[in-house]
Amino acid sequence: MFIDYTQIEIAAGNGGAGAVSFRREKFIPKGGPDGGDGGRGGHVIIKVDTNLHTLQDIRYRRRYKAENGHSGGGSNKTGKTGKDIIILVPAGSVIRKKDSKETIVDLTINGEEYIICNGGQGGKGNARFKTATKQAPRQSQSGIKGEIGHFDIELKVLADVGLVGLPNAGKSTLLASISSARPKVADYPFTTLKPNLGIVKYGDYDSFVMADIPGLIEGASLGKGLGHQFLKHIERNRIHLFLIDCLEEKPLDVYNTLKNELKTFNKELANKPHLVCRTKSDLKQELSDQWDEFDEEFFDISSVTKEGISELIFSLAELLNK
Repeated sequence: MFIDYTQIEIAAGNGGAGAVSFRREKFIPKGGPDGGDGGRGGHVIIKVDTNLHTLQDIRYRRRYKAENGHSGGGSNKTGKTGKDIIILVPAGSVIRKKDSKETIVDLTINGEEYIICNGGQGGKGNARFKTATKQAPRQSQSGIKGEIGHFDIELKVLADVGLVGLPNAGKSTLLASISSARPKVADYPFTTLKPNLGIVKYGDYDSFVMADIPGLIEGASLGKGLGHQFLKHIERNRIHLFLIDCLEEKPLDVYNTLKNELKTFNKELANKPHLVCRTKSDLKQELSDQWDEFDEEFFDISSVTKEGISELIFSLAELLNK
């Protein structure tokens, strides 16, 4: 199951209490104060693991509590620090406070860490309160409470190439034909209900990541169809590959609709590099006159016969390398 959104409740560990203690040594009946400080409470840390591709594990464990710091002891012994908790998330995870639109952190690099809730500092032991006029203090401090909070985690798929097209434009078929990914393929709209990633290899050792994301319809930027579920993932892609069925009656209108939905959702999406593909070329019959009105070149491809696929992969790689 692909999970790209969840909420979690987090509590860092409380700091340990400082100790009240006095030295007990032979021939020194009234030793000075030697109570140690309490230990720091455990932090809660968010860490990126690129082996993960979904928030599924977090979805099933929504509450996290780090260990409290231990109390201080005699002989100026500081309490043990509470154990930190590390929550592993996929690359592309965005963390926000619950019901807030402000991003706390955007994690994209493998191994990247962020302390989402800090553990409380330990309290001071009575050894810290000794002064020239107060030789035997009996006071100490309680530990400070750790930070707590409710957070939203949203996953936005990271890919080099994002496939943009209407439902049933041939996105899943293309991904399956040029990578080892096996997305669901059928001849009805909205076959793809979750993003699929595939690694496309070219040359001797090079490759790039392609994302097949649920189909876009007019009004998606306003939440229609799969709406924002689609568009939030396309934000991460370095370049876009527009796929348009060769049998479309008004292909230029479709192309402009796709571009407009991206721009309406996020103006920066309209400025990303892109290529255009006319798919299912093996089915070509009477083509729309609108194909002649395109201002830019497009590739004729067939994922079934492999027509134009090699040229497309080379052009995508070339654009990425720029």
